[in-house]
Amino acid sequence: MVEAFVRLLCPECGKDWESGPSELPGHRANFSCPNCHATRRLAEFMRTESDLNTVKQFE
Repeated sequence: MVEAFVRLLCPECGKDWESGPSELPGHRANFSCPNCHATRRLAEFMRTESDLNTVKQFE
């Protein structure tokens, strides 16, 4: 079984990282960057549309 992951990118500080979609809140929920603590909707941290779709599948 292949484990899913999504790529995130902070729109404020540019930090990029990966996370498992089951570890994240819903795509419309507020989420904070672990680096600069900027808070936005999780969807705004997704690097690609594919990453956003993966998160939606796990909601």
